[in-house]
Amino acid sequence: MNNSYAVVVGGVNLDIGGTPAKTMVLHDSNPGTVRMSLGGVGRNIAHNMALLGVPTALITALGEDLPARQIANSCKELGIDLSHALRVPHAATSTYLFLTDHLGEMELAVSDMAIYDHLTPAFLESKLKVLNHAKLVVCDTNIPAESVEFLAEHCTAPVFLDTVSTAKAEKARPILGRLHTLKPNRIEAALLSGVDIVDEVSLQVAASKLLETGLERVFISLGGDGVLAADHRGLVHLPIYPGEMKNATGCGDAFMAALAWSFWADKGLEESARAGLAAAAIALAGAETINPLLSPQAVSDIIDLHKEEALC
Repeated sequence: MNNSYAVVVGGVNLDIGGTPAKTMVLHDSNPGTVRMSLGGVGRNIAHNMALLGVPTALITALGEDLPARQIANSCKELGIDLSHALRVPHAATSTYLFLTDHLGEMELAVSDMAIYDHLTPAFLESKLKVLNHAKLVVCDTNIPAESVEFLAEHCTAPVFLDTVSTAKAEKARPILGRLHTLKPNRIEAALLSGVDIVDEVSLQVAASKLLETGLERVFISLGGDGVLAADHRGLVHLPIYPGEMKNATGCGDAFMAALAWSFWADKGLEESARAGLAAAAIALAGAETINPLLSPQAVSDIIDLHKEEALC
């Protein structure tokens, strides 16, 4: 049982999005398109990990409604173990409702994520056996702050934390030194380190400050400027792997999944960063949040291609 699987603790959503065919008319019904899909940072990371061949269990909270059944069916098809998820009677499965303008830019959103309040430290304590026997645990900050802290303090498996957003990144501050891997963006890294990141020097200082807490590794996502990866033995700043852009929404989730896969495969810091960049490039080229073409071979092919180009 030991080290034979990974665990993701975090959010799953039913995403419902509407886009009007023409300029939006407020306070009226607008003809357009409505799409529904399964999302949530935790679910997306688990999905990507499954595509990368990592046996994965997903600990989350679900209602007893149609979205919960859709999520369960999807996890079954992907081979994601949902048996440790919390079922909350009479509660609504997390739902994210958003409207864009006719060009696809966000106009308004409502998130119904109250169900995650049920993912308490007491519930997670009941799952410590499955958590502690995992090779690694990936957590997102959609769960309550006290639950994030409980995982960091009581989980003996290495804990990887996805900060999700600037507001939710604050949940990482008290437990930075008890995490194995942190994946913030530039703004979140500045917030947590207390360093104003304005250039390469300040970027490296921010990484050092985070590592001084006892954090083992940090991967600071820099958008089009690539990633700065650092641990207590060194650091590396790598550029993005350029490619066709169709959908950028799933890049961060794919990057974190690739970090988990790399740790699973005992890869080093630079190899892990390259795998994350390759997975993000694959996600970027897909029309949906999760690109079904993600695989270990696809990641390796992109890395090898750019290594060959660098030698030319």
